[in-house]
Amino acid sequence: MGKLIELKNIERNPNTVVTVGTFDGVHIGHRKLMETVVEKANERNARSLVVTFDPHPREIINPGEDGIKMLTTLKERCEILEDLGIDVLLVIPFDRDFSLLSSEEFVRDIIHKKIGVSEFVIGYDHHFGKDREGTIDTIKKLGQKLGFDSYVVSKQEMGDVTISSTVTRKTLAVEGNVKKAAEYLGREYLLNGIVMHGDERGRKIGYPTANLKPEHKNKVIPKNGVYAVKVRVAGEWSGGMMNIGLRPTFGEDERTIEVNIFDFDEEIYGDTIQVRFIDRIRDEQKFEGIEALKQQLKKDKQSSRKILG
Repeated sequence: MGKLIELKNIERNPNTVVTVGTFDGVHIGHRKLMETVVEKANERNARSLVVTFDPHPREIINPGEDGIKMLTTLKERCEILEDLGIDVLLVIPFDRDFSLLSSEEFVRDIIHKKIGVSEFVIGYDHHFGKDREGTIDTIKKLGQKLGFDSYVVSKQEMGDVTISSTVTRKTLAVEGNVKKAAEYLGREYLLNGIVMHGDERGRKIGYPTANLKPEHKNKVIPKNGVYAVKVRVAGEWSGGMMNIGLRPTFGEDERTIEVNIFDFDEEIYGDTIQVRFIDRIRDEQKFEGIEALKQQLKKDKQSSRKILG
C-alpha cells in the first residue's frame, strides 16, 4: 500500500527511484512516468517515490483571484498513485520560501540528502526550481556529481495532441467533452462532493436531485450542460444524470451542480458522494415551462440509461 508522507517524516533511503511534479490529473503522460518509476524500482529492488506539492506551485508563484483549477485533489492523486503501484507519495508544502530554492539546491539538499536517490525519472518537458531554471540537463549533471542515474520519459500523444493537464482542463471546462477527457486521463473524470439542501424543485417535478458542493473549491467543473454519470453513495454505484448550470427555465443566476440518481430514494444530506462523468448529453437550455422541461428530462434519462448500458 502506498503511503502519504511529509518531508519532515521521510526516512532517507539511497536505494530509491524518484520522480517529481504536481501531476494534476495523473493523465496518461503522468501514468507512463509512474509505470517507469515502478519498473525501475522493481529492477533495482528499490523504493518507488513520487515527490509532489500542495498547494499547486502556480497558486503561490502566480496567485489569481480563484487560484488554478485542479483536475485532482491531493487525496485523489494519492489514491490514483497508490493504484499505480507507487510506494510513497511525499508531499512538500509549496510556499514562497520553497519557491526560492534553486534547482541544484532542491536536488542536492532535498532529493539527495533527505530522501535518497539511486535513479531520477523525469518527464521530457519538466522544469523545476526557482524561475523553473532546472531542466533534464540539470538532473543529468547533478546525477554524475552526486552518484545517481537519470531516465527521461518521452511525451505521450493522442493523434496530434500532446497530452497535458492544461489540455485536459480545457477539454472539460470549455468543451465539456468528458469522453475525450477520459481518454486523456486513462479513467473517467471524477468529482467528490457533499450533498447540500436545495430548493427540492426537482423532487416536485418527479426528478429528485442531490445538490453537490465540490469537496475542493478549485476543482475543475465540466462545462454547463447535462451528463450521463455514475454515482457512488456509501460504496455502492448507481447510474444517474447530472445537470451543471444556471437552470435558465427558472431564471436563476447561481451555478448549481445537481445529480438525479436512478432508482434511488434515500436521505443523504451531508454525505460525500462521488460522481464519474461518462458522456455529455446536451447543452443547458431554457424551456417554455415545467411540462416542456419534464418531457426533456424524460428523454435525458432515457439517453443516460442507454449510454450507461
